[in-house]
Amino acid sequence: MFGKKKLTVQDFQSREDVEKILLQILNPLKPFYSEAGARVHVGVTSAHYENDTIPMEAFARPLWGLVPFWAGGSRDEEFEELYRKGLEAGTDPAHPEYWHTCRDYDQKYCEMAAISFGMLFCPDKIWEPLSDEGKDHLIEWLWEINRHECCACNWQFFRIITNVAMYKVGRPYDRQMLEDGLDLIDEYYHGGGWYHDGNGGDKDYYNPFVMVTYGIVYGMFMEKEDPERCERYRERALAFGKDYIYWFSEEGASFAYGRSMTYRFAQIAYFSVCALGGIEVFSLPVLKGLIMRHLVHWLNLPIFDNAGILTIGYAYPNLQMSESYNAPGSPYWALKAFLMLALPKEHPFWQVEAAPLPELEPRKYLYYANMLVQHGNGNVVALVPGRTEADGHSHTIEKYSKFAYSSKYGFSIARSSVTLEENAPDSMLAFRVHDYIFVKNTIERGYDIDDQKLVYTWIPFPGIYVKTTIEAVENGHVRTHEITSDVACEAYDCGFAMSTDDRICFERTEQGDWAEVKNEEGFCRVTALKGNGSGKLLIPDPNTNLMHSKTTIPMVVYDIKRGVQIIRTEVAYFD
Repeated sequence: MFGKKKLTVQDFQSREDVEKILLQILNPLKPFYSEAGARVHVGVTSAHYENDTIPMEAFARPLWGLVPFWAGGSRDEEFEELYRKGLEAGTDPAHPEYWHTCRDYDQKYCEMAAISFGMLFCPDKIWEPLSDEGKDHLIEWLWEINRHECCACNWQFFRIITNVAMYKVGRPYDRQMLEDGLDLIDEYYHGGGWYHDGNGGDKDYYNPFVMVTYGIVYGMFMEKEDPERCERYRERALAFGKDYIYWFSEEGASFAYGRSMTYRFAQIAYFSVCALGGIEVFSLPVLKGLIMRHLVHWLNLPIFDNAGILTIGYAYPNLQMSESYNAPGSPYWALKAFLMLALPKEHPFWQVEAAPLPELEPRKYLYYANMLVQHGNGNVVALVPGRTEADGHSHTIEKYSKFAYSSKYGFSIARSSVTLEENAPDSMLAFRVHDYIFVKNTIERGYDIDDQKLVYTWIPFPGIYVKTTIEAVENGHVRTHEITSDVACEAYDCGFAMSTDDRICFERTEQGDWAEVKNEEGFCRVTALKGNGSGKLLIPDPNTNLMHSKTTIPMVVYDIKRGVQIIRTEVAYFD
């Protein structure tokens, strides 16, 4: 995609540099726009919403990059014409490329947010070029978000921003819907800058994807009308950043955790909008370093296909890990990372040198995020208590319920529960019962966590009860499992899934009570400290891991007898 030469931070110094990178991502899309420009056809896989919506989504999501590109003063006449035509056609009920009216919980509400951002940040490209009739059609179509039910989660911000956009271009908007949405967002607020994704929802990347980021944008445009709320959003954004910086390694990677991983470098959107909105959570050099190292990390990975199109996947194309709402155009949500392009080239952000991370604590308890984060050897590891709520998203157990999540090693997604190889239970305690594999799958409402350890109870299988204590130590963590079982079975206490791609150098060792995998990135060693454990190596099915297509998982295998017993495993990954 970007040639044989690896990108470095020096390739992202000036606004012109970043603009060039953005166009390298966007230009491959041009041949795939429909005749009238309202649809972009970049794949054939489906999502849970109507197939007719898929090319509309692919039309809207490039705007996350184009809007700041235009707002900061750049031009691309071909894209400008495509979006002028596309907005006219897509919102015209008489046009063959019409996007149609909406229904309750319609996917198109997500895409309205991108168009609304354009109306706010660059109306000269998104709004003013439209004909009078085209403007009327666009407002009528956007109004659909006020006519139907909208998901009670981060989606409320899509409705908020859409109504703000209509208001700012001088058209009618639904003031009550706006207020109701803002009230719901406040209900989702937990503290320390962190939101639940809806009442009872998760705290994950939807904070930087939407909740905190859109709050900053709201404050940029509604400060005069709603000063108190805008100030609250700024205060929350400042608090959030002091925690969120701990999710990033010195090399720019953030740990894979939760859903929507295919949005990739949208992980950095919050820091990008902080630079844009003047949120001084860190100095401009630190913000620039965070953003640019993150983009370098991602754009040096094989995340584009041979046509230059962003793929569904994470560190490589991978449908296995996707959610039901991931269509071929969905990954372009990642372009939120480029919101800082709305800063003109004269802005100090583009003049300063990218600075390294400020000094961070090697271990940090993020109270409001419910996780204990470790830093070391270019790796960030989050120790988490597992799922506390349920939702209907794909592979929710693997995305929220593992013991640890790593910026280097990602996590693995189960293909089945028939074999260990298909289950790939990295960073989990798995049980083989009646020739099937069982892992943590219960909803835990209670747990204890502090700056040293996590403690929680879970049930992998009826008749098996586990109390797990995870203690953070200098070289990794120690897991103690008190197991009460009505059945005799085997248990597998697993470390990280390490790359054992035959194109790199690696070593695999199993010896007595320990097993270890070493490669060019680092190592993971698991050791039985208590119990009858033996070190073994598991080679999962290929493409089960988000980061690496071929992996090996070091694990300790324990014989579990009826009754109560305690097993203890050390998992080392820091030198």
